[in-house]
Amino acid sequence: MTRYARFASLLFTGLFAGFLIGVLVLELSLRGFDGAVYTQVRLVELDSLDRLAVATLLPALITTALLAWLTPRTDRRWPAVAALALLVFVVGLTVAVNLPINADQLHWNTASPPADWAGVRDRWQLAHATRTVAAVLTFALLAVRWQSSAPRRPSSPCD
Repeated sequence: MTRYARFASLLFTGLFAGFLIGVLVLELSLRGFDGAVYTQVRLVELDSLDRLAVATLLPALITTALLAWLTPRTDRRWPAVAALALLVFVVGLTVAVNLPINADQLHWNTASPPADWAGVRDRWQLAHATRTVAAVLTFALLAVRWQSSAPRRPSSPCD
């Protein structure tokens, strides 16, 4: 059971981290555009990307919690526990910063974005960059954990 939890946790955290990286690249590419373009793209993002975030984050959170619970209390457990803590941090940051901004941006008008649109954009992007780094660290911790638990192949004289 632990092996399946390790695989699923690594898979879903990798998908979630990759999703966040893709959004980060898109967001950073928007920095050179005006408020009308930024608002239009954000409205398109908000149409469906939240569902993809939930569809990758929830399984990552559940399988990582399962992995932390199934792993015996040894020095091999800490990467799973640290990965779970990082995912909980991502959820907290998302709820505290990103989701309220998303809800506000749903009411923005592309023809006349709010006067402080760039400040709002910067706060959202900073929080998003922070959670992206946390998600990538989560994936890295689990990848290292996966590698350290992989069965070792006996060395042969030809190696």
